[in-house]
Amino acid sequence: MNSLSELQLDALTEIFNIGAGRAASSLSEIVGDEVKLSVPCVQLYQSSEINADTLSLNSPRLGAVRQHFSGPFNADAMLLFTEERAMEIVHDMMASQVGIEDVAEYEQEAMCELGNIILNACLSSMADMLDLTLNSSLPVYFVGATDVVLRQIISETNQPLILVLHIDLSIEKRHLQGCLMFLLSSSSLQKLLAHIDRFISGI
Repeated sequence: MNSLSELQLDALTEIFNIGAGRAASSLSEIVGDEVKLSVPCVQLYQSSEINADTLSLNSPRLGAVRQHFSGPFNADAMLLFTEERAMEIVHDMMASQVGIEDVAEYEQEAMCELGNIILNACLSSMADMLDLTLNSSLPVYFVGATDVVLRQIISETNQPLILVLHIDLSIEKRHLQGCLMFLLSSSSLQKLLAHIDRFISGI
């Protein structure tokens, strides 16, 4: 079974929404302004279905932060943003200490930090609520043409299933659309859903 029931989707949305709240709080402290992260919209895709349209990321270039998580199930987690919007967020994270023209110098470090905060907040929320332990690798950031980045993600991870979370991030007057992707094998998805079902039965 490579689909999610309505109850499973609701549970995942609740879990990731708590994680988004944690991430927003952490980011607010960094940028010194209120950060809002929308309630994520959770969908499950086959990797072959992934493109810029399904991810609602219609931009010529994407920035991606990747981390590998392991535990009762394994997953490659990705945070994707359009590059031009990501640069604005980097500028905000640098507390405007550098001019927008100099932001590229700090892009790698700041985007890894941004990805680390959001991805770990979501995964730690999952670990807490499902009562499991997940270990993570260091984040890696890469940027490139949208089709190249998406092909690279799908080919390198070689996982058939992708859990996609669509999110909106707002900092003061800036608005940034992005998505989180969790790339899973069929067996990892079944293990995750077993934990989700146990969580649902305990509510």
